[in-house]
Amino acid sequence: MASEIDTKEEERVEEEEDDQTDDGAMVSPEALIKHPLQNRWALWFFKNDRTKEWTANLKLITAFDTVEDFWGLYNHVQKASKLPSGCDYSLFKDGVQPMWEDERNKDGGRWLINLNKNQRQTDLDNFWLETLLCLIGESFEEYSEDICGAVVNIRNKGDKLSLWTREARRPDAILKIGRKLKERLSIPAKIQIGFQAHTDTMTKTGSTAKDRFRV
Repeated sequence: MASEIDTKEEERVEEEEDDQTDDGAMVSPEALIKHPLQNRWALWFFKNDRTKEWTANLKLITAFDTVEDFWGLYNHVQKASKLPSGCDYSLFKDGVQPMWEDERNKDGGRWLINLNKNQRQTDLDNFWLETLLCLIGESFEEYSEDICGAVVNIRNKGDKLSLWTREARRPDAILKIGRKLKERLSIPAKIQIGFQAHTDTMTKTGSTAKDRFRV
């Protein structure tokens, strides 16, 4: 009986030691528990190689579903402003591919923000991070279910950031999402951003598709 008690006491001491840091301080249970996100998200990377099919240039980096795993990933990958021209980052709900043809994207559209060359150094990384935080934090409230993902395109002529939604025929949701995005990015009221339907982008005759909405 005594040996059984001694064994249990040793196990208890070992468990307490496991919960201590190297300096002997106790680690709170909260520090050991990751904070789950409402959705699981996947980060994609695209590098333009004209010798390959478009889909062959698109690579899934990883998926995550906790706050801690998001920050671990964000701090590990190259900042958007440091990517070579022709590269993209895309963050989409897990299971949704960052392309027009995906079943959950094809009827939707995107809020598009065009940046000038100088903004790559001044605004791009902040805009991209804030957009990511809007996504994983479900910042669009009752319209968060309409969100598919976001894309940042690094281009010589000027970078682009876009927020993709699943339905281009829901004006109330689209406008609320656009206003919230503009607010979170602190874009001045005098600067408008436009929403384009993917079907219009795919069938455009000029260099850009016509905006269906603007805020």
